[in-house]
Amino acid sequence: MDITFYSNRLLKFLGTGIIIPLIFLEIITINNQIKAEKNLIAASEKDLFLYRQMGASYLCIASKAEIDFKKGLGIASATFANVIIGKHGGVIKELGDKKLDEKKLYNAGTFQIVGSALNICPESIPKDIKNNYKKSLKQLIKKTKN
Repeated sequence: MDITFYSNRLLKFLGTGIIIPLIFLEIITINNQIKAEKNLIAASEKDLFLYRQMGASYLCIASKAEIDFKKGLGIASATFANVIIGKHGGVIKELGDKKLDEKKLYNAGTFQIVGSALNICPESIPKDIKNNYKKSLKQLIKKTKN
């Protein structure tokens, strides 16, 4: 048994009845996203510790799974940066209201993740990476003293 519409009016009415609620739903969703973006809270030291440890854990697991170390570190660092940008708007509480760009967060994440990974799985970190980390750490300590 075929159902046929005898009136274009009925078809338009049904179509409008579906389209209008979808439009309102989209407007509400966009409005909620805008409100959510305004309520971003700067990353605390506790947040940074969690993201750093997650990155280091990933790096250790990736290294043991024989994934190229630099690729694993790149993924862990990019994830670190993306989480801070997405969840905290790129703002770190300790640094004030200044938004950090993805490149700075990536570099900071790389340094912090390697430092944590050295505590978790030092055997998985290549010797040149360990040496570069120790050298950079000494320079950083020297800068903060001045």
